[in-house]
Amino acid sequence: MLLSKSKKVLILLLSVAALLVLSFGFVFLMPNFSPKEGKTTYLLLPDNTAYSEVVDQLEEKMDIFSTFSFNLAAKMLNFSEVKSGRYKISSGMNNFKLIRALKNGIQTPVQLRINNIRTKEQLAGKLAAQLMTDSVKFLSLLNDTAFLSGINLNPSNSISVFLPNTYEIFWNTNEKKLFERMNREYEKFWTDTRKQLAAAIPLTPGEVITLASIVDEETNNKKEKSIVAGLYINRLKKRMPLQADPTIKFAMGDFTIKRVLYVHLQTDSPYNTYKYAGLPPGPIRIPNLETIDAVLNYYKSNYLYMCAKETLNGEHNFAANWAEHQQNAAKYQKALNERGIK
Repeated sequence: MLLSKSKKVLILLLSVAALLVLSFGFVFLMPNFSPKEGKTTYLLLPDNTAYSEVVDQLEEKMDIFSTFSFNLAAKMLNFSEVKSGRYKISSGMNNFKLIRALKNGIQTPVQLRINNIRTKEQLAGKLAAQLMTDSVKFLSLLNDTAFLSGINLNPSNSISVFLPNTYEIFWNTNEKKLFERMNREYEKFWTDTRKQLAAAIPLTPGEVITLASIVDEETNNKKEKSIVAGLYINRLKKRMPLQADPTIKFAMGDFTIKRVLYVHLQTDSPYNTYKYAGLPPGPIRIPNLETIDAVLNYYKSNYLYMCAKETLNGEHNFAANWAEHQQNAAKYQKALNERGIK
């Protein structure tokens, strides 16, 4: 009789233990999340996100087997303070793994892409589209003279440190931290070899980037980049105005202009390289890395003039004297007129 009672107690204890194990597995270890589109999904949690907003975002983006088990697991693990960030949720993820990531701020970095940017406004917008950062705040920082002076920049050349590339960075990185990170990448790019090549021109690294931005706007032809760079360097050395049409478009804020006319050349701006000799105050776009290197390794020639080819295929005719340039220009103007381009 006593043995029978012991067995009953043992069975009861084992049943309770099994129930606890099953409950633990249900609450913590059982797969609970499945992205609605069958792909990896990310929670984007800004600063001051409430716990209820986390649940709302989960329910919006995921098929959840049990919201009750998630809330219970969060309570048992004392998860209530939400850390901002970008958190990856893959299919079959359980409550324990997700809550551990959220509680400890274990984020998945963003592959931040910077490319094809002309203005500070475009840069701020592109960063805001990929990160938590606010475009207005970042634009303000790009124009903040006091902050920029600490890293030897000013509002005219502040985009210079944003070299085109893909960077791994946390989504919730604030504006100043992001700027500091880009400045470190900029310093890393400017190796001793590149600095020596710049000094030999002679230009500062910032001036090289400004010149490269003009070269990038002048031609998409990789073979021509070093030739165009050499032409402009010849002009700088002779103290001739650069007379670069892309600087006029930038000065006017109109990049749709196909044919730069006399009226456009009257624009009073330090970026008007027809009116003012030397380089403009800063870059007119974020140049490609290969174009920066094309400037540093420019083609040595006696060219002083360039004009788009009459084929209108993006290539240029180059000339060492005004007479030859006039012939090239006449062919180009004729091609424009024949096609009705104004």
